Amino acid sequence: MSLDPAEVIRGVLADLDVAWEEPSPGTFVVTLPGERKLRTTCTLRVGAQAVGVHAFVVRRPDENHEAVYRFLLERNGRLRGVAFAVDHLGDIHLVGQLPRPAVTPEEIDHVLGAVLEAADSSFNRILELGFTSAIRREWAWRTARGESTANLEAFRRLRPAGIEGDPTAGDGPSPGRR
Repeated sequence: MSLDPAEVIRGVLADLDVAWEEPSPGTFVVTLPGERKLRTTCTLRVGAQAVGVHAFVVRRPDENHEAVYRFLLERNGRLRGVAFAVDHLGDIHLVGQLPRPAVTPEEIDHVLGAVLEAADSSFNRILELGFTSAIRREWAWRTARGESTANLEAFRRLRPAGIEGDPTAGDGPSPGRR
């Protein structure tokens, strides 16, 4: 007899050092802390046949869509349990399904780890590819105003020509936080 997937998920989440809630029976919203992406919100939803996994990664890229989607498709080939997907607006998500009989503490831990690793490790590259112009405009605007560019340091190679170091670069949040 297999365990109730919701009970398995509750048990795993109780043991992890992450914020989570169960807004309705069988629906779990988990906040996964990252390094490049400050947090990734992941929803686990127990269905009749499977546990659905969903996490928003980043809004629709402003530019260079082909390169962004190529990067995501190439990345999908190395993922297990989740895959990058694009919704009708072009926003980027991670999605997956775990068949109910396969729901074990190890698999729930794995899928949460896969979501966190995929979102966090891909975040800056997605921003570089899909938001280059916005990053350059932000760098120029902050420099012109004497504002800190500390959270742009991960994108230093994208700074506009002629803009040198930032005297306040040590201030502010870490790179790429969203």
